[in-house]
Amino acid sequence: MFIAVVSYILGVFMETFIPRRGLLRYLNPGPFNKKENAFIVIMASASANSALGTEVLAVQRLYYNITPNAGASVFLLFSSQLLSYGIGGMMRSILLYPSKMLYPGVLPLLSMFDALFEGGMAARRKLRVFYIVFTAIFFWELFPEWIFPLLTGLSIMCLAVPNNAAVSRVFGGTNGNEGLGLLSICFDWQYISSGVNPMTIPLKAQFSNFLGYLLCMVVFVAVYYNNIWKAQNFPFLSQLLFYENGTQYNQTLILDANYEIDPTLLAEQGVPYYSSTWIVYLLSSNLASSPNGLAATFTHLLLWNWDDMRSAWSWMTLSSIKKTWANFDWKFWQADGMRTQDVDDEDIDPHYKQMLKYPDAPNSWYFVVFLVAFVISLVVLYKTNSTLPWWGFLISLLLATVSILFFCALAAITGLMFIIQPFVQMIGGYLHKGLPVANMYFVLYGYNSVTQANLLLRDLKIAQYAKLPPRAAFTAQILGTLLGAILNFIMMNSIIDNQREILLSVQGTNIWSGQQPQMYNSQAIAWGGLSHELFSAGQRYQWVPWAYVIGLFIPVPFWVIHRYWPKLRADYLYTPIIAYFIGWLCVGINSSILSYFTVAFLSQWWLRRRYPRWFAKYNYIIAAALDGGTQVMVFILSFAVQGAGGTSHLFPAWWGANQGGNYDHCLYLN
Repeated sequence: MFIAVVSYILGVFMETFIPRRGLLRYLNPGPFNKKENAFIVIMASASANSALGTEVLAVQRLYYNITPNAGASVFLLFSSQLLSYGIGGMMRSILLYPSKMLYPGVLPLLSMFDALFEGGMAARRKLRVFYIVFTAIFFWELFPEWIFPLLTGLSIMCLAVPNNAAVSRVFGGTNGNEGLGLLSICFDWQYISSGVNPMTIPLKAQFSNFLGYLLCMVVFVAVYYNNIWKAQNFPFLSQLLFYENGTQYNQTLILDANYEIDPTLLAEQGVPYYSSTWIVYLLSSNLASSPNGLAATFTHLLLWNWDDMRSAWSWMTLSSIKKTWANFDWKFWQADGMRTQDVDDEDIDPHYKQMLKYPDAPNSWYFVVFLVAFVISLVVLYKTNSTLPWWGFLISLLLATVSILFFCALAAITGLMFIIQPFVQMIGGYLHKGLPVANMYFVLYGYNSVTQANLLLRDLKIAQYAKLPPRAAFTAQILGTLLGAILNFIMMNSIIDNQREILLSVQGTNIWSGQQPQMYNSQAIAWGGLSHELFSAGQRYQWVPWAYVIGLFIPVPFWVIHRYWPKLRADYLYTPIIAYFIGWLCVGINSSILSYFTVAFLSQWWLRRRYPRWFAKYNYIIAAALDGGTQVMVFILSFAVQGAGGTSHLFPAWWGANQGGNYDHCLYLN
């Protein structure tokens, strides 16, 4: 949203002040329009989306003291992203064109485009509302983000009992890995809308999310206070590995010169432990198939969305393969891209129908992108001594292809994208035992491809809604990815150079955190190097892989109930979402959860039912304004005072800015 707002301002500025005569007339061919704005957003989004490859590089710098070659790093970044673009692009007929593939998260952006570029009284009213809300939230965010960070999570329990560890674990949440944030009230839209905007996700998905959230609270507290897996020896929330006494595990002491696990050194150091809440996250994600598993998602979509999904494998018949081979245009650069389809078919998405007049970017283009990225990836793997063999690379791509089909479909329907990283790391760990670095690269191609394909398809949906020609969208994404590889590498090195100590700490701050590279590294060690010692049958965390098998059957009873007793509305429950969110609060700042669901239910239930016309007119434009104003202020503060440009300048300490501890005044535990 930040990119959309800034590009609109700059576009209108250039339209106004660049002469339309003389040499500069080519830079100002006419009024700045919606398609140009959409092109900029898509290109900038492709550039700004941080690839998982940056975490591979960051982990090597932070935990292995390896400084990767700059050229190889850039090639690694854009080849890993282009692989996913190739795979996702060839699945557009399943994951993009159908009407059910809504991608609700992009609706506020399109609502803002309509208000900015459409004429008429209704558009002017929406635009006035947008400007008012945008301005208000822009200035408001200065308080929770810098002057008054207590507003990130106002907890009555923390203020009443500030020195109680149990209160901090359950009710705290303004700082990273502090606590569960129960009953905290967040006034910072940056965190309320940090994952997805609560005003955009359908109520059906929000309800399943909420059930998972409630179960998460109960399960986390039960596991910790019953000391399951020696939970009380370790921090309540953490993604790191620990010795049994609770001190942080030194992974370099169990690796040999080739960064492989040395059994003798492992025997001396002992097998590490995880925080127990993190194990719950691994279990729930494997059960759910959301962030870390596949199980329930596969079963849920096959039971409830069979007709939508079966076209994904219809091409596997011998006749279909022959037809595809016969019709494949090897001179892909000459393809006219025109599609033949019955425009009177009622099942065709109306937005897609309007796009048929434009030449498409054919599947052959995406296949070439995939092929080029495939070759570059193989070269990078062997030139950087990744320790991942070619056959492991092929298996990771096969896993990614299957996952893209199911998880991107779920994201397109519900607006919630799940992380399958732990599941992919589990597979990589059993395939490449004792090779943690190989595991990181296996996950890069097996998991990053899924998230990047979802972003590709989401941006193509923006192009479809905005009526941006497909070939323009294709060009924007490829150029943005190539530029983004360079920018991501530069930004990663800058952040590590300036925030290294915070990135290595357990809790971090409410601005900077090393939770993602910490998680990536600890998972690579645990799965890549110690999968047998930690997760095999009879070992400490044996139920983590077994959860995947159990998760296959979770959706079945709900499907049976709905089939025979439809009035019970079991179809209202997304079992993958419920199961995944049982481990939701394992990381990050959790003080925003209550405010998130409050906004979600006010928007998607109360407003949508009580005032449907008002909801249709203003809900998404207000959501866009809230996101846009917040992101612009956060961008300014990040470089001005929060250290993105070097030295941070925290607001002077006072009651509302507890710079020496947790902002909500709960006991600082780590």
